[in-house]
Amino acid sequence: MSTFESFSLPKSVQKALDELGFTTPTPIQQKSFPVILSGRDMMGIAQTGTGKTLAYLLPLLKLYKFTPTHTPKIVILVPTRELVVQVVEEVEKLTKYMSVRALGIYGGVNINTQKTSVYQGIDILVGTPGRVMDLALDNVLRFDETSKLVIDEFDEMLNLGFRSQLTSILAMMKPKRQNILFSATMTDEVDALLNDYFDFPQEVSLAASGTPLENIAQKIYAVPNFHTKVNLLKNLLQTDAAMSRVLIFVNNKKIADLLHEQLETDFEGEFGVIHSNKSQNYRLNTMATFQEGHLRGIITTDIMARGLDISDITHVVNFEMPEFPELYMHRIGRTGRADANGTALSFYSPREEEAKLEAEVLMNLEIETVAIPENVPISTQLIGPEKERQPVKFLLKKPKLEGQGAFHEKAKKNQKVNLGGPSKTKKKTSGSVNRNMLKSRDKKRKDKK
Repeated sequence: MSTFESFSLPKSVQKALDELGFTTPTPIQQKSFPVILSGRDMMGIAQTGTGKTLAYLLPLLKLYKFTPTHTPKIVILVPTRELVVQVVEEVEKLTKYMSVRALGIYGGVNINTQKTSVYQGIDILVGTPGRVMDLALDNVLRFDETSKLVIDEFDEMLNLGFRSQLTSILAMMKPKRQNILFSATMTDEVDALLNDYFDFPQEVSLAASGTPLENIAQKIYAVPNFHTKVNLLKNLLQTDAAMSRVLIFVNNKKIADLLHEQLETDFEGEFGVIHSNKSQNYRLNTMATFQEGHLRGIITTDIMARGLDISDITHVVNFEMPEFPELYMHRIGRTGRADANGTALSFYSPREEEAKLEAEVLMNLEIETVAIPENVPISTQLIGPEKERQPVKFLLKKPKLEGQGAFHEKAKKNQKVNLGGPSKTKKKTSGSVNRNMLKSRDKKRKDKK
């Protein structure tokens, strides 16, 4: 069996690995190491939870050479703030015995503080595309010495709308550099970026896109609505003691907050909630509390699916089926990491059946359907998104009477004649009436004569 010692890493890096207890590389680490070490551009396809961070950090640290410059030699782009923090932590652990300055930058915090940190000098920069782009446009961040670029979770960056920032950053960098890209799925947009900015990249694939992880048991429940899902989740949490470290995924922030309120009634203080409306400190503190074992679970959205790297997740619950089938793979990949066993439970309502089928088609696997326990109350109460749209009530015209066609006589109130002028219903004055009467009388007299 291969070990990290076979990589012939610098003594400082190997010592840090030994202290972290890492001995055996994962398959993606074994496949990526020689390719990155060769200096070639690389495109890696691998699911979450396969050790991608070390797959690119170890060879880059072996190639790293100190230079007395203050601009970053290695730039690592990731989609979320949480992932920035976690990658910086990994860099700091691995470079414990090296003279390397690592900095993480992301939005949502004071940009002036980050500018000050950049001016102090960086060797390895980890950041989200948006904030990296902001600092580069302000001419605070320069890429004159950047020779290695890593784009991690590229497909998720596209989902979050970072394409324009990515292409702008790539255009700012000098063409002579090594590009390393990791993506969980291979799409046309990934191909387009490779063709435009990469130089004959070598593909390293751990598993085909959509391949289910073998050590994750998948089960699914057909559930009619939100409140019945809540009842089912509470029942599972109360009856299954094995659900000790749980991630619960929903599709939006409102549902996350609503579900958290529902669980608080029976499991007070046992669950945290993380989504983009929560402050950075709150999110990091919630993750830390969960990691330390003080929370039983976290309710989160897909924007956090890639930014959570918490060990020993026993269960992933898809409270709602994700909108895209690839996200299903990212969600369940939070459990069953590092060869451990995990369980993925999914709830789907009638309006989510198509999403369930798409996930099964992507995996080429039919998920085992489980019946709802008989003691789980089936609710008939619906929340906003579940209510069927009420048909618009058109005002019915009165039925036409016999003999009334398209040009039937107008109603009395519509028979007024438009006489023009400022007042369309101007009445005749008494003077005009008298003049007409006199004219008529005179005419009669002439006729008699």
